[in-house]
Amino acid sequence: MKSAAALRDDAIAIWKAGVTAVDSARLVREHLAIRGEKIIVAGESFDLKDLNRVIIVGAGKAGAGMSAAVEDVLEPALGDRLTGWVNVPEDCVQPRKRIHLHAARPAGVNEPTEEGVAGAKEILKLVRDAGERDLVLVLVSGGGSALLPAPVPGISLADKQDVTRYLAAAGAPIEELNLVRRTLSEIKGGGLARAAAGARAVISLIISDVIGDPLDVIASGPTVETHDSPQAALRVLEKRSSSGTQPPRAVVEWLTKAGSQSNERSSFPQQVQNVLIGTNEVALNAAATEATTRGYHVLSNGCNNAGDAAETGITLLNQLRALRTAEHAELPVCVLSGGEPTVMLAATDQPRRGGRNQELVLAALEASGKEGLEGIVLLSGGTDGEDGPTDAAGGFIDEAILQNARAKGLDVREYLEINNSYPFLEAVGGLLKTGPTHTNVMDLRVGLVDTP
Repeated sequence: MKSAAALRDDAIAIWKAGVTAVDSARLVREHLAIRGEKIIVAGESFDLKDLNRVIIVGAGKAGAGMSAAVEDVLEPALGDRLTGWVNVPEDCVQPRKRIHLHAARPAGVNEPTEEGVAGAKEILKLVRDAGERDLVLVLVSGGGSALLPAPVPGISLADKQDVTRYLAAAGAPIEELNLVRRTLSEIKGGGLARAAAGARAVISLIISDVIGDPLDVIASGPTVETHDSPQAALRVLEKRSSSGTQPPRAVVEWLTKAGSQSNERSSFPQQVQNVLIGTNEVALNAAATEATTRGYHVLSNGCNNAGDAAETGITLLNQLRALRTAEHAELPVCVLSGGEPTVMLAATDQPRRGGRNQELVLAALEASGKEGLEGIVLLSGGTDGEDGPTDAAGGFIDEAILQNARAKGLDVREYLEINNSYPFLEAVGGLLKTGPTHTNVMDLRVGLVDTP
């Protein structure tokens, strides 16, 4: 039987193994190389002598790691023919020789900003200037939607911020958020590819942070041809409205007007290739390998898990308890789960901090009751190292965390009722902190069970 400390250490190590497998620099190097006098990108070959420039653009939480790998591979061969601009969170900015990393939003604030708009304009300038001897390489990863704002004429950034907050507070999944944001953007929904129509080729290397890995949803598909409509965006807003909350009037009016007019977009360029290089499934499989190496029997719930965060946590706890008491259970066992649940924010005037992963484990802690958590560890973390507007990747619970909470007299329900998971977990030592991981493939959950 493993000790409680060993179980916790194993859970963290298994989670980290999953994150390491989707390291953005590693993923890029698997799809980019210099071979002799050629650049090889995702199987496509380009003669160095035939290229004037290689232009790197993009946005996302993995942008720093992806751009570092690109420079390592291409800069020695290209020198000043390599240029670029990538929008990233403020805490991901690092010095580069040829590619400018632009702080498009503060750390932990997943909303578009004026700095993001300024960066998007620079990106559009670069790609619109691309000619037939230029290769455009686009680095796309999760978080790109908020990092690459380019509002359509007639809609302000404030309008887009309002509608993003409105949909997030209403519990809208990322697919709905991105559909609306694409419709209100000049760069998303294939807009970036259209702007780069003069280039020899446009190749996107994409790391997915969305269930099912739909390319048009990841970072709102800047290089993916989409057929969104103002009418579809209006339906999303109507579905999420309630008697107490209504979508921003300016956005509704713009969509209504646009929906009544002809909105033919320019034809989509043919020289565009979108390549998926990293997914939650890759992380889940690596975590499973690490768990097996550490002596666990592995059960996987797959990588397409959505739903409510609190309910997901309770369901996972019940699964772990059932395994602990099953007559023929092969212990120790590791249960893995990937995907991304959502949180319905409660109305409150009280200060609060937290994220979906922290809420998930806190809900499970509350459900542990008198039975406790002996022989059980449950960890949930965002692979980007950022869970909501906090400096934590997520959190974990076990019997020691439960006893610490009881000793401090903390009422779990009081914190859960207003989605205030961070202060609770901070007080009991249950926060998972990693800093930016420079990748993003949704969340990874690790549940471990051994004989109590």
